[in-house]
Amino acid sequence: MEPALPVYNEKRNSSLLPVRLAHAIEIYSLRVNCRVTSRFAHTVITSKIINQANESREATFEVELPKTAFITNFSMSIDGKLYPGIIKEKASAQKEYDAAVSQGQSAGLVKITGRKLEQFHVSVSIAAASKVTFELAYEELLKRQLGLFEVLIKVRPQQLVKHFQIDVHIFEPQGIRFLETDSTFMTNELNEALTKVQNETKAHILFKPTVDQQKVNPELDETLLNGDFLVRYDVKQVATAGDIQIFNGYFVHYFAPQEMPVFPKNVIFVIDRSGSMAGRKIEQTREALLKILQDLRPEDHFSCITFNNKVVEWKSALLQATAENVASAVSDACFLIAGTDINHALLTAVSVLDKAERLPERSVSMIILLTDGQPTSGESKVEVIQENIQKAVNGKYALFCLGFGFDVSYNFLEKMALSNGGIARRIYENSDAALQLQGFYQEVATPILMKIEMQYPDNAVEELTKNNFKLFFEGSEIVVSGKISNDFLPLQHTSDLTLKEEANVKEKEQVFQSRSYIFGNFIERLWAYLTIQQLLEKSISAQEEQQKALEARALELSLQYGFVTPLTSMVVTKPTGQQQAELANKPTEAGKWVLNSPLGMCGSLVSQLPKENTDGQAEPSVLLLSDPEQGLSVTGKHGDKINQFVQFEITYVNPAVQINVSVDEIVLSHDNKNIRLSWTESATSAVQGRSTSNAYCICLPILCRSLQNHRKELNSASSISKLLLLWGRQDTQYSPPYRHLWTVTTGLKQLLSIIFERE
Repeated sequence: MEPALPVYNEKRNSSLLPVRLAHAIEIYSLRVNCRVTSRFAHTVITSKIINQANESREATFEVELPKTAFITNFSMSIDGKLYPGIIKEKASAQKEYDAAVSQGQSAGLVKITGRKLEQFHVSVSIAAASKVTFELAYEELLKRQLGLFEVLIKVRPQQLVKHFQIDVHIFEPQGIRFLETDSTFMTNELNEALTKVQNETKAHILFKPTVDQQKVNPELDETLLNGDFLVRYDVKQVATAGDIQIFNGYFVHYFAPQEMPVFPKNVIFVIDRSGSMAGRKIEQTREALLKILQDLRPEDHFSCITFNNKVVEWKSALLQATAENVASAVSDACFLIAGTDINHALLTAVSVLDKAERLPERSVSMIILLTDGQPTSGESKVEVIQENIQKAVNGKYALFCLGFGFDVSYNFLEKMALSNGGIARRIYENSDAALQLQGFYQEVATPILMKIEMQYPDNAVEELTKNNFKLFFEGSEIVVSGKISNDFLPLQHTSDLTLKEEANVKEKEQVFQSRSYIFGNFIERLWAYLTIQQLLEKSISAQEEQQKALEARALELSLQYGFVTPLTSMVVTKPTGQQQAELANKPTEAGKWVLNSPLGMCGSLVSQLPKENTDGQAEPSVLLLSDPEQGLSVTGKHGDKINQFVQFEITYVNPAVQINVSVDEIVLSHDNKNIRLSWTESATSAVQGRSTSNAYCICLPILCRSLQNHRKELNSASSISKLLLLWGRQDTQYSPPYRHLWTVTTGLKQLLSIIFERE
């Protein structure tokens, strides 16, 4: 999957709000060059702009790129002077940057924007008549899902571009079996700008519309280019033991068997029906479950368990997916119509599988958990739950955890899934949530191999990536890579069947002698990418000592190969007189609300938990939140005890506003003036000539008092929800800083969740 094209916003240096001036910041060239060689994609986005105004303007460069990609380079060239990005260890980069944050400058250039994408964002002031070239590069290994690889380019230039071009080059030595392009914005005129050339192993897709072809209509300077541009393809599967490719001392082995019989499944759906799931969420879950039940094969067995503070089994045993049983489940699916006992629900599911009788001898058993909250009923300590479930499952079954929305503890679900042979996935609260659920199920619906091991002689390979796999699903692909130390590479695949093959290193390397379709030592970089991904995944469920070793090795490789990963940061420098440095960090699906630890901080928003100093006393001030995108920081000041906050200080950069919130009052400081508001009154205040009620601020003293006096009562999802009802009095029509204070209150809600989870 690939990037979205840059978006440019422009504003005068003296202005508080963005002002869009037609053609002041002109994008005169925009090019995406994507080279996919043996599934490994190297993408470079180059954009050239000019400031046509007679005064300076600020341009914002935004690109959406795949979550699975690692940024490898970013640079700005302003009037011929280069400002390169430098990749460093995250802890040291953050230490250097903390001083800038404390002075109110913004940070964080990358944030998650959706299910598949994250956004890279940087702004720079451009002098009159100046030219700037932005270049962003990143790499990723395309993942085969449901039988296809996908390249997605999100196109949003927001203006007509004189030289606009997308090049996608694909080279697959196995051969290209299928290739198609698709778009959400294509017209007959734009289709004329699209060309596709393909032979046995190579393909080139070129999209190069003229300015006239880009126009909505001939009389308007509005662009049609706004949406998704997709390239989908698959490779030929010929060799029974897979395909080995070798280049410059490294190999990659792809294995995707075809036309294998599908194992019967024994699946238990464990579904949260607590109060927070009421309404649209449960309706979407029910809609998806109905479709999934109807897709079960007759030889499959299934059951459903729902839970809130009580666990309810639909049936006391697994039932075969006969037409009659599926029809009964469909008619009873209305039982999906308030605490969350995840521990009991999962243990019940394991017990049902343990007691199941007359199941097919060779079948795959799995549990699919769907929840939108955190454990609050029964056993609520996540560490205990994880230990209980892992002990009960004991490697017998696969556990898949789906987290609905952002109130869920994704770290908890991910660790639990990875510890039990499954994966975790976030379900986004969009109109297509039911389709997301169905899509996930389709990925795991057809297991065709179990306990796969890819074997290579010890004297022939070194530093092998993961080569043991619990399950293989139809339409996916196993990838193993490593260093080679022999002229011949024998391989053996074992599972229910054994397949053998031998690769001649010199013959295989001949395939890549044509350099036009490859980039550098791409298999070595593929190996490094895959190794880092697997080390980070393994560290999630590892014990502390092993986790440190895994992260240390991943960090070493990230720095060696120049990848921006969750353990590294790219420091982006700017011209003198502007903010001198910004950080590009790699977000993770665990969310942008994360602990501020040397190896765990990531995303565009930083939070810290209270710490004790060397005397065991609470530190007087703690940076609770930093929202770089909005230029916000929140500091909490302790009372006598570490679990008491007596004051919050909120700093907003532009305009320069500071809000101090204590248990007694709110003090708003702006333009050398202080406005004092009691948190019980309904006064109005004005900043930049705009009036607003202070009701939205009341949430902060309520939070102060709640943390100080009602901590135990708040330690439940329902109590927090009640508190949030008081927080919800905010009108989105207000301009900064008021509108963005909602970001802070939402953040404090998440911070509460983290604090309670850690206790």
